[in-house]
Amino acid sequence: MKHIYSNHWPDYELIDAGNNKKLERWGTIITIRPDRNAYFKPVMNYQYWTKKAHYEFVEFTHNSGEWKSLKNNFPVYENDQMASWKISYKNCTFNLKLTKFKHIGLFPEQQNNWNFIAHNVRDNFKILNLFAYTGAASLIANEKGANVYHCDSIKQVLSWAKNNMESSKQDNIHWVFDDALKFAMKEAKRGKLYDGIIMDPPTFGFGTNKERWKIELKFPELVKVASEILNEKSFLIMNTYSPKLKEELIKKVITDHFPNKTIEINKLAMKSTTGKLLEYGELTRVY
Repeated sequence: MKHIYSNHWPDYELIDAGNNKKLERWGTIITIRPDRNAYFKPVMNYQYWTKKAHYEFVEFTHNSGEWKSLKNNFPVYENDQMASWKISYKNCTFNLKLTKFKHIGLFPEQQNNWNFIAHNVRDNFKILNLFAYTGAASLIANEKGANVYHCDSIKQVLSWAKNNMESSKQDNIHWVFDDALKFAMKEAKRGKLYDGIIMDPPTFGFGTNKERWKIELKFPELVKVASEILNEKSFLIMNTYSPKLKEELIKKVITDHFPNKTIEINKLAMKSTTGKLLEYGELTRVY
């Protein structure tokens, strides 16, 4: 499968990767975080990493761990709040903060998708961002004059996305607190149509009613409902990360529902400053 690359920008740099970890710079803050795709050896040694970094997320199990400070005057907690700071991408401002998990509020590997959105969204396009997290794609589309519907099922994440909108001096994003798949199905029943759909579904987890979620089982449903609410001249961006969801199945399902569209299925990736290649799952685009 061909690679499609996201790039660094002034406020983000993937410095090095290896030994199931990655060294990243976010503005002036440098972090060490786990990443199972970094199964190779890093270029720089771990002592150099810890000397450079401000914080490291230490994993206890696959879904638990804690942040530790690696520098004086950079505490994990400040006034009972986890450390926070801001970075920018072009005209957008993102509020970052340490969380109880390894994530800090932005997926920089999506930079290639942000460029695609910026080049393909027009004024008054109706855009649906599903599993929308803290809203980077929503902000990019909104800045281009789109009518953006931002859907996520976690209230705290919606609040975070609203803060990003306000920090970016934007407004008028429509906030949808709902299960992404269920909302899309309701939109299909209402006969609503969109000019673009962006979705970044989790590999596994639980729905709003604690129902088990596995992307390899839900993928056909997601693609089907997307095909029902996209107009003829539209695009779909879909990121998937499960090794159980094979390229052959992705291609078959997408082709079945979008027989007359251009379809691209690639490996999303980024190269570190040291030259290491880090993969971030499959990226499917339909347009």
